[in-house]
Amino acid sequence: MKLNLKIWRQKGPNDKGSMVSYPIENIDGDMSFLEMLDILNDQLVEKGDDPVAFDHDCREGICGMCSLYINGEAHGPDRGITTCQLHMRKFNDGDTIYIEPWRAKAFPVIKDLMVDRSAFDRIMAAGGFVSVNTSGNTQDANAIPIPKDDADEAFNAATCIGCGACVASCVNSSAMLFVSAKVSQLALLPQGQIEAMDRVKNMVAVMDEEGFGNCSNTGACEVECPKEISLENIARMNREFLKASFVK
Repeated sequence: MKLNLKIWRQKGPNDKGSMVSYPIENIDGDMSFLEMLDILNDQLVEKGDDPVAFDHDCREGICGMCSLYINGEAHGPDRGITTCQLHMRKFNDGDTIYIEPWRAKAFPVIKDLMVDRSAFDRIMAAGGFVSVNTSGNTQDANAIPIPKDDADEAFNAATCIGCGACVASCVNSSAMLFVSAKVSQLALLPQGQIEAMDRVKNMVAVMDEEGFGNCSNTGACEVECPKEISLENIARMNREFLKASFVK
């Protein structure tokens, strides 16, 4: 395939960015989107130009680092996948492809297509954990009976990889789906009950402090989420928060 790539280039957080066009040829449909960007960067380096900076790690749809806004969609035109799992057969010969970083106040651009998502880390540090007794008298987690429906829902919430697609696809740049997945994962399990009240209040407070917006109730986050995290988690988080608000 022969393609015309329009890529957001920005030298640093305080620099003014712009879209730059890059024609590219001989792209095979079986290539992943990131492999295509690797080929482009090889060509740029050979010409002495600065390669396009983009985040990536596992390239197996697990880490969530390969977060790109492609033709106006988080992770591109496919569903239930990350950018590294997107293949070029989803595009046609001669297509123009627009590639941008996440657009959110809480995710400032580092360079080009890379953004700083450390706001998610700070939300997790506020309550996304359980206190564990390491005195040698711990109870085997498998010995605690948990209803299968609760275990399944907790597991589904735990599949969130924190990529930020929910934030990027929300008109208010809300992190509600991410935070609710992390709250739900622990709220559904007995190990998470001890700190449940403080957890949801602290995580929501930090989410607001980081500059994420309110839920827009459009459901775009669930549609664009590569792990298809359910909106039901937001409802659960709201219930947990309301319950915690009545407890001093």
